[in-house]
Amino acid sequence: METETPSSPAASTPVNPKEVLENILNGLGLETTVEQLSLDGTILLHISTAEPGRLIGRHGQTLSQLQFLVNRILLRASPDAPRVTIDCEHYRERLRDDVLTRALEAADQVRRWGEPVHIGPFGAFDRRVIHQHFASDPEIEAVSESEEGEGMKKMTVHLRQRPT
Repeated sequence: METETPSSPAASTPVNPKEVLENILNGLGLETTVEQLSLDGTILLHISTAEPGRLIGRHGQTLSQLQFLVNRILLRASPDAPRVTIDCEHYRERLRDDVLTRALEAADQVRRWGEPVHIGPFGAFDRRVIHQHFASDPEIEAVSESEEGEGMKKMTVHLRQRPT
């Protein structure tokens, strides 16, 4: 009897992020179109489908799990694979806009009253969006409040310290 030697995952897994996602979606039997874009130096895979709710899930959980799975497959195929963000029918884009609106409202309050404002909690993706937005603001700074572990954290929006 002949034994088969298992091939390494890197040899059988496509390293093209779009192909990896399309293979998963086809395996699920979903009719989708995947478009690959570049966003802030990372790869964005945008899914168009007639059934976005099935891919987004409750509060974006299914979409986040799909993104995690694709990134794990890519990292297994190549340790230096780029990080991929997956969006479906502009769901993450709308969330990002809502998060930025909340952060900008807090910044307006800080400018008006001079007192720090606490917002959140936010996941890592949303906190990163807020940090990037305020990175170039000379007056306002957003700081993640330290808590144990990863996950949801509150943020404090406050006036930047002026150099002395």
